[in-house]
Amino acid sequence: MTLSGALAGGLVGTLVLTTMLRTASELKLTRIDLPFLLGTAVTSDRRRAKALGYLLHFGFGFLFALGYYAVFRAIDADGWALGAAFGGLHGVFSGTALVNVLLPVAHPRMGASFSAADSAPLLEAPGFLMLNYGRATPIVTVLAHIAYGAIVGGFASWGPS
Repeated sequence: MTLSGALAGGLVGTLVLTTMLRTASELKLTRIDLPFLLGTAVTSDRRRAKALGYLLHFGFGFLFALGYYAVFRAIDADGWALGAAFGGLHGVFSGTALVNVLLPVAHPRMGASFSAADSAPLLEAPGFLMLNYGRATPIVTVLAHIAYGAIVGGFASWGPS
């Protein structure tokens, strides 16, 4: 298992995850746009939000790959199947806690269930499992994260331990 393999997997995995979510959005299966959500946390300019969001999204892709690698090292196991399992957990956690609970609290332009009636957020709160962005969003998101995890796990397993 190698750190460079995990980081390469983080890059390729994030490309695949982002492409899957973008494709699902274009097919009207979901309205989720994770790079845009991330970008609007740092700017209200929609065009800049897209660009900054992609940079942040890929940065987080590398950070999560490092986290996967650390767990692989700690349990002395790796591979695409284990990575896919981690990806599934990652996807469920993202939809139930990270994007649903934590992002609306920290995001200055996103509504939340506790937003005041007189506030006018620019972004709709995702809701549980991000269902506010479409009924297929949880399925698409978890599948994309499973693909991400499988790629990180597969890439990390290349080379010496």
